[in-house]
Amino acid sequence: MAGRKQGENAGRSLAVEPPSRADSAGAASRAERREEVGGASRAGNAGEAGLGHEAKRRPVRASSAGGRRLGSTRAAAAFDRAGLIRALDDGLTGLGLSIPAFQREQLIDYLALLSRWNAVYNLTAVRDPDAMLVHHLLDSLAIVQPLAARGPFGSVVDVGSGGGLPGVVLAIVWPEAFVHLVEPVGKKAAFLRQCALELALTGLRVHATKIESLAGRREFEADLIVCRAFASLRDFVAGLGGLVGPATIVAAMKGRLPNDEIASLPDDWRVQQVLPLDVPRLGAERHLLLLERVDGRGETRSPPCDRNSASTH
Repeated sequence: MAGRKQGENAGRSLAVEPPSRADSAGAASRAERREEVGGASRAGNAGEAGLGHEAKRRPVRASSAGGRRLGSTRAAAAFDRAGLIRALDDGLTGLGLSIPAFQREQLIDYLALLSRWNAVYNLTAVRDPDAMLVHHLLDSLAIVQPLAARGPFGSVVDVGSGGGLPGVVLAIVWPEAFVHLVEPVGKKAAFLRQCALELALTGLRVHATKIESLAGRREFEADLIVCRAFASLRDFVAGLGGLVGPATIVAAMKGRLPNDEIASLPDDWRVQQVLPLDVPRLGAERHLLLLERVDGRGETRSPPCDRNSASTH
């Protein structure tokens, strides 16, 4: 697929206002009526328009310490951008990852958006920005290296993306990939569209629908399908249907090894590999499960998980 370059000025200090609670209800309702949104370049184009065009960015500014926004929203925790960048750099070192400075800035910009919008949309129970960095950013970044060794990926589908994890993170560190975020909850899909716009992620696509409705469509013949904290393994693979091609890698992010879920997989699916993850500062178990589909004779229908290694872009 055609590559796109992210502008190296993509991650500067930002200022975006989340909607009020009244506005958010209207936005969510409109989002639920819209099946798909074409990522960052939606304005001025219909459908999947805007490939290769950089979206205009408005700066995103995190809430000040203790300040209240919109009257009824909770006080936002202090957003220490410089401290968060240092913590991110330390975390990347612990993960053995090296990414350009502008991508590190984008990750912090995304964290600022998540922190701000969380006050209205309740996107995550984690509200402290430093805790968000560990539980969300570093947790998602932990899968980059093991998956990149099995790439590269031109098309990625994040099932049940929620607040954009891990899909937005993957879109930042893999700027050449098309990343499809599948999220049926309208208010979350609205937030994901805003992320695509504000972070100028031109390869990001938001689909406000369930994964089952996308099966059989050519643009969803993914190289990688991933989920994080999304239902059970059985429910996850049940919705994939025609999305899994002969070269598709299917990955599920889990905490403790879910032996009961593994045992409950349907007969035509099995766990090909379990990769323990070490998330800096988390102090909790994390695993990446690589799944494969098999035929009635027990032979693999999905690819072996040892494709040529690739850089993390």
